[in-house]
Amino acid sequence: MSPSTSPRLLAEKEVARHCTKDSCWVLLGTRVYDVTSFLRMHPGGKALLLQRSGKDVSPEMEGPPHRHSENARRWMEQYYIGELDKDRGTDEAQTVRERRKAGEQTGRGKVDERTGEHTTGEDENADYNQCSPVDLDKDLVDWRKPLAWQVGHLREKYDAWVHQPVDRPIRLFGNPLMEAGTKTSWYWVPVVWLPVVFYFSWYCYTTLAEGTTRVNLTPGISVTLHKYYFPLLFLLGWFLWSFIEYCIHRFVFHMKPPAHNYYLITIHFLLHGQHHKSPFDGSRLVFPPGLASLVVGSFYLILCRTLPEILGLSVFVGGLCGYVVYDMIHYYLHYGSPKRGSYMYGLKAYHVKHHFEHQRAGFGISSTFWDHPFNTVIPNEEY
Repeated sequence: MSPSTSPRLLAEKEVARHCTKDSCWVLLGTRVYDVTSFLRMHPGGKALLLQRSGKDVSPEMEGPPHRHSENARRWMEQYYIGELDKDRGTDEAQTVRERRKAGEQTGRGKVDERTGEHTTGEDENADYNQCSPVDLDKDLVDWRKPLAWQVGHLREKYDAWVHQPVDRPIRLFGNPLMEAGTKTSWYWVPVVWLPVVFYFSWYCYTTLAEGTTRVNLTPGISVTLHKYYFPLLFLLGWFLWSFIEYCIHRFVFHMKPPAHNYYLITIHFLLHGQHHKSPFDGSRLVFPPGLASLVVGSFYLILCRTLPEILGLSVFVGGLCGYVVYDMIHYYLHYGSPKRGSYMYGLKAYHVKHHFEHQRAGFGISSTFWDHPFNTVIPNEEY
């Protein structure tokens, strides 16, 4: 709702009617929210919101089981559409008749038989049905222009601004080609990389199956690598990737750029800051293959230069598979609806806490394993 628009008054019966996946409204005290577009993204699953449609969710916001953060409350305000009018509906038939009569006298149009509201040829509720994620006139950046070259000027305000998420698409560049290069549909990750995984897996396995691959441990001692070693090397690579995933997320993506450095702030925003500002932008949840190829290529060169060729290649292909799974899990944590109580359900809740409340912890994506030895586990809430 636009800040300059007067609050819309909604009857209890009208709010109660919006209880489906196509139109879901909830209450927070007397404030009414249309959370239809948020159903799929809700960390607890859309079923929880649908069960509470038309009802006051204030107890759930306070917890248990989860006390919602200030960012979560700020996020919810994007879906605010009006105020509950508890006095309306006691004599609804009389109200409709009175409004119909007033409409006929003033020429304002027809009256909706269900709500008693005046209607015209245009949908007068259109402004209320479109949430306004940010105040374009008061925000620190101009959302009508590309953001890439603006964020560096925020200086010391950047860190707080970028960690206040909004449900709004981001335009990074004015050039259409540059902008398109920053967006990737999720399916391109398996389309591009799985054929590479399958080919090198077959190549490594068949090469080891020949029984001619030997690894020199010392000048006088060598060990023959059989094909049975390939699954172990593959899993070693996957495990190694999980560590790289953690390190990149923690030390690169979550570096805190100096407030005076325009370029580092800009780079941080392009790499990861834009994802925290708009966490449900579906076109920027996976790595573009071009950018990913730089990391993949570096991983390949390091392994093949430090390990014997077939050994390094076997570890590499396991790591590459781990990367593909990581990107797919990351997309699912934002847009999937895992079954309540499942591993993915807990992982999704964990990752959402990272976005909305604990930006300096919870760096594991596909697993929380490395958060434990490095003491970055998101703490459990106590009541």
